[in-house]
Amino acid sequence: MGDVPVLVTGGAGYIGSHACKVLKAAGFLPIVFDNLSTGWRQAVKFGPLEQGDLTDRARIDAALTRWRPVAVMHFAALSQVGDSMRDPGLYWRENVLGALNLIESALAHGIRRIVFSSTCATYGDQDGVVLDEETQQAPINAYGGSKRAIEDMLRDFAPKGLESVIFRYFNVAGADPEAEVGEFHQPETHLIPLMLDAIAGKRAALTLHGTDYPTPDGTCIRDYVHVMDLVDAHVLGLKWLLDGKGSRVFCLGTGRGFSVREVVEASRAVTNRAVPMTEGPRRPGDAVRLVSGSERALRDLGWQPTRSRLDQMIGDAWRWHQVGHYAE
Repeated sequence: MGDVPVLVTGGAGYIGSHACKVLKAAGFLPIVFDNLSTGWRQAVKFGPLEQGDLTDRARIDAALTRWRPVAVMHFAALSQVGDSMRDPGLYWRENVLGALNLIESALAHGIRRIVFSSTCATYGDQDGVVLDEETQQAPINAYGGSKRAIEDMLRDFAPKGLESVIFRYFNVAGADPEAEVGEFHQPETHLIPLMLDAIAGKRAALTLHGTDYPTPDGTCIRDYVHVMDLVDAHVLGLKWLLDGKGSRVFCLGTGRGFSVREVVEASRAVTNRAVPMTEGPRRPGDAVRLVSGSERALRDLGWQPTRSRLDQMIGDAWRWHQVGHYAE
């Protein structure tokens, strides 16, 4: 008997490719469904690729007919806060309509389990609060709004037999410690790879987007979770559904936030190199502080994040950074 197929949308991207690695190790066959607009063909190493777009219902139907997966793990999405402020319609079309196509196609093919990659951006800007599953959602940008709409959609389809595990998290960092896959975007927008590029001389400097936030050092604060810890939780969520435990929402985080300047200092310590920096204005839609609690995931899922220390995340990212990228 072969590995059990699971459709992984966005499986050629940063988080999705790491999920495929742990799925394969857990006895599943990850079927990557990706349009390769932000993902990389070179990152598809652990199962077959079905190239397609979620706005194309026929392509989804064809992939599900061919592979008959037991579940869907849904990562594919546009995810840049600034872009979502400039072009909200794009985010509602791609993220929300794409998810609707996926859900309806899955149900039409008898697939009733979806693990969904959501975000703490659905909470908006709630300063001083550790965000848990019961915190009111009040997104302040179209990215967070589109993710909240997909969460609502999953709940609305429950009477049709759909079961879902929803994960809310914010800043994912680090890389596969074996450096088979890692984080690489074009253009790059995430703090740690931008910082490592500046350290390595691949860009002139890291820009601090806003130094006047109401935080101890003036830069915004985020909760960082190691990508391998994160995808371990997704496999646990898949097994939760396969065991018949029903729909659930889980937050994933460490409960501790780090400012941008603290991350910069940690990177200097890990790499033993200076970080060239310049200061810039705030980006529209950025919250001051986002910290996610994960007591439910620890208690109910048995999730054990073991790599989500700042030095570990930066160290694994730095190792991947030195090995090389998918394409230049």
